[in-house]
Amino acid sequence: MSDHAPSPRLAILGGGQLGRMMAFDAHRLDIAPIVVAPQEAAPGFAAAKPIPLDFDDAALGARLEAEADVLTYEVEHLPVEAVRALGERVPLRPGIRSLEITGDRLLEKQFIASCGLPLAPFAPVDGPEDVDAALAVTGLPAILKTRRHGYDGKGQRRVSTREEAEAAARELAVPSVLEGFVTFERELSVVAVRGLDGEVRSWPLAENTHRDGILHVSVAPAPGTDGALHARAEAKAKRLMEELDHVGVLTVELFDTGEQLLLNEIAPRVHNSGHWTLEGAVTSQFENHVRAVCGLPLGDTAARGASVMINLLGELPPREALLAVPGLHLHLYGKAPRPGRKLGHATLCADDMGGLREAAARLPEALRAPTLAALA
Repeated sequence: MSDHAPSPRLAILGGGQLGRMMAFDAHRLDIAPIVVAPQEAAPGFAAAKPIPLDFDDAALGARLEAEADVLTYEVEHLPVEAVRALGERVPLRPGIRSLEITGDRLLEKQFIASCGLPLAPFAPVDGPEDVDAALAVTGLPAILKTRRHGYDGKGQRRVSTREEAEAAARELAVPSVLEGFVTFERELSVVAVRGLDGEVRSWPLAENTHRDGILHVSVAPAPGTDGALHARAEAKAKRLMEELDHVGVLTVELFDTGEQLLLNEIAPRVHNSGHWTLEGAVTSQFENHVRAVCGLPLGDTAARGASVMINLLGELPPREALLAVPGLHLHLYGKAPRPGRKLGHATLCADDMGGLREAAARLPEALRAPTLAALA
């Protein structure tokens, strides 16, 4: 008789590409995934049993209680009270506190500061009347960001004068946060995972290049980094996860000023800057998230060599031209083209950075120039 325990049934709240890739890796572990999303057609539905319901639908709680053993989420911009109610019926991992804090930029920054971790100065702005007090904290230039639902450069305004800050507050017209501008050498991210037993592992640091506020290229391991810098970044992620009692993947975006690592944002989930792990690491961020939330042992997070991930934004290059590049791995998300929209990503892997540059030189021109610049 087999002593193999029955596989847990995993429900993913959110139907975007992150849930889609998480579901694909769940299947590999013989874990049956469910994707819940309010859309009738969501990218994640292609990889899992679909439940096309609103998160606060009265029927959803009973259905998940009958069909799922554990809940997780692929995005932090979810209705907190609705998810809290679902988590009272089915174990929710990461827990509601991770969702509650990271879904609100002000709460997130206050939490980071309470953990004693360095970040840029910040102040709340609920309207133009708050601008003077906020500027006294942040100085100029600064960036005004909506507290909720801002991502990929949305809901953000860079301001250089008091008048611009007041105009931005009127334009956004929602509770926001003013952040002091940081002069940095590069943007890094550390993707880490914490198991149900408290074990923490992290992948090598990635160096990220953005275009119009949207991640464009990630290189991992970040060039010129050493074990000491990685250890400092991992310690910050571990501090946050332990304080939150976070189970699953958590990503920390960092500004490397040359003297210190300032925290920019945290995401309680798998992250775009960790997509390279699908082919470039022993265990991907998606598989390890599934392992963690299902109470399974964590996998090895070591890099297999050097990797670069390129987001495919707005429109897709000819598929044939991409697939003709040796060593390229193509991931398409099943989305209709739209300016700035993430339609997929491509990953190149090589034994070392030199080999990676040689592979990148074979990319179509639209992708070649920014990729080689990121690898310079």
